[in-house]
Amino acid sequence: MSSSRPLRVAIVGAGPAGIYAADILSKTDLDVSIDLFERLPAPFGLVRYGVAPDHPRIKGIIGALHKVLSKGDVRLLANVNYGVDLKLEDLRQYYDAVIFSTGAIRDADLTIPGIDLDGSYGAADFVSWFDGHPDVPRTWPLEAQEVAVLGAGNVALDVARILAKHPKDLMSTEIPANVQAGLEASPVTDVHVFARRGPAQVKFSPLELRELGHVPDVDIVVYPEDYDFDEGSMAAIEATNQTKQVVKTLTDWTLVDPSQQTASRRIHLHFLQAPAEVLGEDGKVVGLRTERTALQGDGTVKGTGEFHDWPVQAVYRAVGYFGSPLPEIPFDDLKGVISNREGRVVDLDGEHLPGVYATGWIKRGPVGLIGHTKSDASETVRHLVEDVADDGRTAPHGEPQQILDFLAERGVDVVTWDEFSLLDAHELSLGEPHGRERIKVVPREEMIDIAKGRA
Repeated sequence: MSSSRPLRVAIVGAGPAGIYAADILSKTDLDVSIDLFERLPAPFGLVRYGVAPDHPRIKGIIGALHKVLSKGDVRLLANVNYGVDLKLEDLRQYYDAVIFSTGAIRDADLTIPGIDLDGSYGAADFVSWFDGHPDVPRTWPLEAQEVAVLGAGNVALDVARILAKHPKDLMSTEIPANVQAGLEASPVTDVHVFARRGPAQVKFSPLELRELGHVPDVDIVVYPEDYDFDEGSMAAIEATNQTKQVVKTLTDWTLVDPSQQTASRRIHLHFLQAPAEVLGEDGKVVGLRTERTALQGDGTVKGTGEFHDWPVQAVYRAVGYFGSPLPEIPFDDLKGVISNREGRVVDLDGEHLPGVYATGWIKRGPVGLIGHTKSDASETVRHLVEDVADDGRTAPHGEPQQILDFLAERGVDVVTWDEFSLLDAHELSLGEPHGRERIKVVPREEMIDIAKGRA
């Protein structure tokens, strides 16, 4: 193949990981032409569909991603579903290299009895619902007065806060009308968050935790008997300012006079309580059984054999995200990631699949913040650049128009950046009369029609 044309690179997944990879790759010395594929009609991934709507600070990351895509040196091809609209063999026809950045959107499993009962949900599915994801149902069964949330990270806090918060206090955000209506009808009064380990081991960020204490008409209830600190806990508190701040906030709540807690809704934080069983009657959730745990000196815990039953009518597991396998791409089912070595995708024999790479959560698992995603992308792009330093132009159809012709023949309604910008402007205009930044359009076909100027 001629090296006179730019290197053609496809990036599959237009969340932060894919956009950062595109930006970093565009700034290398390579003469490169980049197409960014996204299965949804809108880019930005979990920043659009995985962050609670009352967190505009985190939503602000979209502004930085927006700038990358609006520069014009990366082409967005949204509403194109890898594995359905095209496969790896097709991408190889039009691109010299492919980076997969499809993220992790499934809930990790929690294998305890009763987890499959009616009324037991994955937090990721609930987050997708309240964030207006086009591929989930419009309604959510909010029928429980008492709810359990299992997990000790920010997603658990998001779920607890959205469940407990009065909908009127969400009306300045972008929540869609169907979500507002669902939350208005919720009879919830008490949300219980259960953490397996102690206060020094939780994964809450200090800011998210402090915000929890400022939700109007929602009290935070803690239990002094849940507070235990072993040598490992003390070391963790000394080691990081983040842990120190989290423990201080949690400890301050133990000093609150219960007689002053008169809110109509409550969020209860329980530590050293491991979920043991979801209790059911007639196939529905009626309670949660937890086992008291004890710290072992190094910050780990083990069960004590002391159990407690909590009356709840719904259980949300927020124990982490998990990656989904992709057609034709080697996958590690235990870790939930694409099999790779520093971003180079490898087969069963550990050999690099030529021209195939991974970045973001589908590369390293669903841990870490935006900063990790950038360094991840840098590592992957560095290897890609090394690999194509010689003549890496292998695609027989390397002209940018050719992939568009292929997708058109397949009947794929591709949404470009300019077209998404029409949808973006429409959502902003929906919010403006109500003093809101935007109101999200939810149905997929409506999103596409607005982007295409057909609505």
